[in-house]
Order: sequence, then C-alpha cells, then structure tokens
Amino acid sequence: MLKENFEKICDSISTISPFIRFVGVIGESGNLIAYKRRPDLIPLLDEKNTQYQFSHIAIKTDLEGFFDKNLGEIEFVWEEREKVQTISFAIKKSRVWISIDKKVIRSEMLRIIDSCLPLVKKFS
Repeated sequence: MLKENFEKICDSISTISPFIRFVGVIGESGNLIAYKRRPDLIPLLDEKNTQYQFSHIAIKTDLEGFFDKNLGEIEFVWEEREKVQTISFAIKKSRVWISIDKKVIRSEMLRIIDSCLPLVKKFS
C-alpha cells in the first residue's frame, strides 16, 4: 500500500476524537510508516522505547497470524494501561496503532473504535 494511503488513515483517525494522542502505522518490521501526533503533546515514550514498542507490535502481529485460520483475523486489540489506552487494527501485514488519553470513558472508546473500523477496512 502507498505511504500516502497510510498518511490519509492517520489524518482521518486523528480527527475522530480530541482524546487521541497519537496515530501511527507500523510496518511488519516495526518501522513507523506514517503518523500523526496531537499538537503540543509530550510523548510518554522516548525514541528508543518507542522503537521497542513498535518492534513488539510487529512481532505480536506476526505471531497472531498463526491463529487466524482457527479464530479468524484480528479486527482490533484494545489495551488499557496505567497511563494510556491503546487500540490497534491490522491492515494486511501492517498495524494501525492509536494511543488515547487514559481518562476517556468507555463509551468514547467504543465510539472511536466504531469510527476507525470502516476506515481501516477500506484499506484492508
């Protein structure tokens, strides 16, 4: 898929909610293909730990593929962490990774997920 398409995905998702901190598309080797960060935001991870996070996502994506035949492909993964919430969506071998403010209520998280699914499926 073209980098321009990944940039469009990041731009579109970043406008869904003011609580979205970061949207990135991570390639199968853990490289950041495109991203959009909320302006004036202080990242929670430094550059080194960000790369570790993206590598971890790529490895997890690869491993999850072993279960696709029996369980079906992953539509999204939602993680709640102490300082942030994340959602990730698969687009072929890439992963759209979104971080969201921790204090967001669940109904807003579900609205974000429901808004992202058609955008991601359009490119899958």
